Amino acid sequence: MTAVMSGVTILEVAEHTFTPLAAGILADWGATVVKIEHVSRGDASRGLGSTGGMDVGSGGVHVFMEHANRGKQSLGLDLTTERGREILYALAARSDVFLTNKLPAVAAKLKVDVDDIRAVNPDIIYARGTGYGPLGPDKDLGGYDLLGFWVRAGIATAMQVSGSDHLPGPPGAAFGDSLGAMVIAGGISAALFHRAQTGEATVVDVSLLATGMWGLGSPIAMSQLSGVPQSALAPGAGAPLNPLVGNYTTSDGRFISLCMLQGFHYWPEVARVLGHPEWITDPRFDTHERLQQNSGPARALVQQEFLGDTFDNWKLRLRDLKGQWAPAQDTVDIADDPMVRENGYLLETRNEQGVPFSLVSTPVQFDLEQRTPGRSPGFNEHGDRILAERLGLDEAAIIQLKIDGVVA
Repeated sequence: MTAVMSGVTILEVAEHTFTPLAAGILADWGATVVKIEHVSRGDASRGLGSTGGMDVGSGGVHVFMEHANRGKQSLGLDLTTERGREILYALAARSDVFLTNKLPAVAAKLKVDVDDIRAVNPDIIYARGTGYGPLGPDKDLGGYDLLGFWVRAGIATAMQVSGSDHLPGPPGAAFGDSLGAMVIAGGISAALFHRAQTGEATVVDVSLLATGMWGLGSPIAMSQLSGVPQSALAPGAGAPLNPLVGNYTTSDGRFISLCMLQGFHYWPEVARVLGHPEWITDPRFDTHERLQQNSGPARALVQQEFLGDTFDNWKLRLRDLKGQWAPAQDTVDIADDPMVRENGYLLETRNEQGVPFSLVSTPVQFDLEQRTPGRSPGFNEHGDRILAERLGLDEAAIIQLKIDGVVA
């Protein structure tokens, strides 16, 4: 794959997934990423498997760390010490981008705010990932993707079925983090282009709240006009006047989703593929208006037909259907999707211990190629090399920093 970020160096002072994954994406695209970790515990995500809240280490692979920190170098550094900050500043002076998710008050305390980093490198791009944004009364509140992206941005209530007392949760861990990370990566890429064109270095800000609102942008705009909040359709409901929009249950309890917005146009094709050509001339469905008026009976006929075969068989039977549909796949069987395989959307890599596992590749390709994701670094795995090669420190100086507890 064309390494479009080759020659770009990212200095990351961030933890968890949202912001670090942005650097992981840029590493997949060829950038060099130096990840600064807490001098003793490392990235807070390294300890998630021991909290009891979730299983992130199945099969000897820490999936959170691997997903967010692909292809990076790691240095454990104590940023509460003057010598630790001097090392950070020396690395910043040799970097193109400084990336952090430290809250404003913490960044000021650690002296890694915009002015601190720009003092040693006026040309550096400073990028921040936050929960709710860099301004306003809640700028110093922490916010995971469950809170900033899913709940506060309005997605949870938009997914709530009208009249239900159940507020749905996100479909999986780090859902908003992963989407937001791509937004940060895009912002950094644009800032690098702007600097190359004008010589001006910018500050890039992306929040989980803003990312969630962007994803819900059209419904929010409609709701602001109408005053009516967005809500989800009741289970099993589709477009009330179009039987070819909705989810249909198969004989084994799986779902096939149809989304043929021009329902009457595709009705003869669906009737043919489902084995019922008589539906085409049925007087209930033989005009656009009558199909709409009899959408309920038409939907019932389609559902009855889908109940006659399995999910896997329907995926084969519908291959030649000239209309829009998709199988409702889960996070296991998606690996068997031929489009996933052919396009390299899920690729095998190995962790530090050599254990093979699969990671979703970044969703942007260059020259029709996918780059195999690099593995997440072990804690401080590249510490000595970073200090020696990037800062020119000799072995004695590095040993002394370790003795002093400045580096891991």
